[in-house]
Amino acid sequence: MFITNPQAVRDTYDVALRQIMSIERAEESRRWLAHWPTLAAGPTPLWSLPDLAARLGIAQLAVKDESKRAAPGSFKVLGAPIALVRLIVRQFAAQKWTAADLFAGRHAALLGSFTVVSATDGNHGHALAAAAQSIGCRCVIVIHRYVSEERAASIAAFGARVIRIDGNYDASVVEAARLAAEHGWHVVSDTSWDGYEEIPRDVMQGYGTIAAEAIEQAGSASHATACPFTHVLLQGGVGGLAAGIVSYFTEMWGVQRPMFIVVEPQQADCLLQSALAQRAALATGSVDSVMAGLACGATSPLAWRFLAPSVDGFMTVDDDEAIDAMRIIAAGGPRDVPIVGGESGVAGLAGSIALTNRAGWRERAALDAASRVLLINTEGATAPGLYRELVGRSADDVLAAQVRHTSNR
Repeated sequence: MFITNPQAVRDTYDVALRQIMSIERAEESRRWLAHWPTLAAGPTPLWSLPDLAARLGIAQLAVKDESKRAAPGSFKVLGAPIALVRLIVRQFAAQKWTAADLFAGRHAALLGSFTVVSATDGNHGHALAAAAQSIGCRCVIVIHRYVSEERAASIAAFGARVIRIDGNYDASVVEAARLAAEHGWHVVSDTSWDGYEEIPRDVMQGYGTIAAEAIEQAGSASHATACPFTHVLLQGGVGGLAAGIVSYFTEMWGVQRPMFIVVEPQQADCLLQSALAQRAALATGSVDSVMAGLACGATSPLAWRFLAPSVDGFMTVDDDEAIDAMRIIAAGGPRDVPIVGGESGVAGLAGSIALTNRAGWRERAALDAASRVLLINTEGATAPGLYRELVGRSADDVLAAQVRHTSNR
């Protein structure tokens, strides 16, 4: 399904929204994150895929590859860690601790009993556990029945206590909040609810790093230059990533911002349903998708405040379309580098292909031969066994092909 958003406008960035998320605060988060040794040094690649662009009938296709951000490869390492640091700085304000010292573990002795808890589909929990281990505090992660043992083990490897419940992602969010209230723990969630917005805001603000890097890598340094992209296709989920990206672009370019399209699994269409209802709403499906990171049933109300006026279209893709996109991006081409794109990471590509294959959708999305499209590969093979099963080759094989391709340029 593809719908246009009746609430979308082209205007300068709303002053009230800027008080919540801004380029200035995103840049501060970016500077703080640079002190975390878990992250790869420098920006993640912005790959140009001219062969795939030609196949889609557009001028340019750029893929921001967050699989390279940190092991095991997910954009979530930009959100949970910065939210955790900001939480600790607020809780221990009198200490005047810095992000550099916290990420270096210099205050671990004083934080040994400080406990954070969160629900996850996999990547957010992994990122929070990794940050907690670096900082020296305790971490509890609540997972649901659809999270693979492979993902659960990767979280536990960072010393987190993993609790599995019999329910879906939304049930795990409720359980994490219950445990926090019972034990005096601190919830570090990437979704918001009534009375809980400060930490989700910090999570979303961390994602601004992706937008900042992509803009710089595409050769645009400020709002005085034209936006290098006409379209940005973004993953759905609860809406946090999309909100972090659209807020950055909208503040920078206002009425000249790119067209934003959000892509979700058919079974987890909470953002599309929010556009139809014109308020934060629930998904209509089972919320059980191979795109595990996007298998969310409830829109984050805070994220929706940013998406409602800025996202031009919402669409859904099915699991088979996502799997096909994984294989396409892994194969590469004569001029296209092979990329390890995870099940949720390729949602934007799956959406681009769906738009190309449906003339009516393509027209409503204003995609044409002059379009310059940005996609974000939000994850690599975060579940290597599943990746191999779906793609028919291992992530290591694809990475080897990537190395060969880039060395032959």
